[in-house]
Amino acid sequence: MAARSALTRRAATRRRVVAVLGACVIVVAGLVVHGLPGASALSDIAGDALYTALVYLGVVAVWPRWSPAVAGAVAAGWCVAVELFQLTGLPARWGAAWSPAALVFGSAFDARDLVVYVATAALVAGADAAGASVASALTRRRRSPAARR
Repeated sequence: MAARSALTRRAATRRRVVAVLGACVIVVAGLVVHGLPGASALSDIAGDALYTALVYLGVVAVWPRWSPAVAGAVAAGWCVAVELFQLTGLPARWGAAWSPAALVFGSAFDARDLVVYVATAALVAGADAAGASVASALTRRRRSPAARR
């Protein structure tokens, strides 16, 4: 399968644990941003970015062997689909009936959110790929005969 990377089982487990821990931090940060008084464009963008990062980490937690590019594309696709779904009006009604639904599905369409979702997914995937590259280099260095001298 092209979407899978060459991660070992141990590396995949480690990536999954890091994703779950990161998701916990993102949820707390998102609730803090959501609870700030005086909603502004900045808090809206921050919330959208945190939502995208959370979706990305969720994808990685479920499918840790997927490459960052694939996980980023899936996260961006999900976020864009949810934003477009807001055009139906259903998420607004669901949010009015049960407020946590608004945290997942939003309430009103905003085209700016689409840009934030795609940019954040690319940024998070890039950071994940960079982190994986550094971790791989450190692992190779520890295992090399020159490092044992």
